[in-house]
Amino acid sequence: MDGHSRRVQFFKVVLPLVAIAMLSTVFLLSRSIETNVSVPFNQQDIDERLADQVVTQPNYQGTTRKGEDVQIEASRATQGTEGEAPTAAEFRGRFGLLNGGVITLDSNSGMIRPDKNTATFVGDVVITTTDGIVVTTDLLNTALDEIQGDTPGQVDGTGIIGDFTAGRMTFGTEKKDGPVHIIFTDGVKLVYEPQKAER
Repeated sequence: MDGHSRRVQFFKVVLPLVAIAMLSTVFLLSRSIETNVSVPFNQQDIDERLADQVVTQPNYQGTTRKGEDVQIEASRATQGTEGEAPTAAEFRGRFGLLNGGVITLDSNSGMIRPDKNTATFVGDVVITTTDGIVVTTDLLNTALDEIQGDTPGQVDGTGIIGDFTAGRMTFGTEKKDGPVHIIFTDGVKLVYEPQKAER
């Protein structure tokens, strides 16, 4: 038997043994992999999400007819049932105006209806503008296809000239392509603070 034949016979024995060793190593390593991985939900959370069809971190982004940015998000939302409207918790909105200004909206809960181009903010609603106005109220209705909103109830606020209350607030454009104005009506009371106005 020449050297070549001996080498062939040697590899015929050694190579299968190497293959068996490699396969056994793969199976040994797979046993050490952690298969009991915990998920960030307990069984009750999973059951609630399946029953109520809960969506976490929903996010709506759109553009008005004039090109202004509209963003609305929440921590979680439910689809709602027959006779009950869908709701969302920790409802937040952001309207980006064409002049660079921003109106931010925060509330405990809310509801968005893209089919009707509306969003409603409910409970401890805080409306903040980049020019220093902060308004709080219980309920705010807004549009999605234009920068427009209104509060059917009382508002309390603070601005560059002082603190104020009003029976109602609306915001939007008076003309088709005009700037956004905030209007307070129904018994406006202002506590004028010259120190704020001078800043």
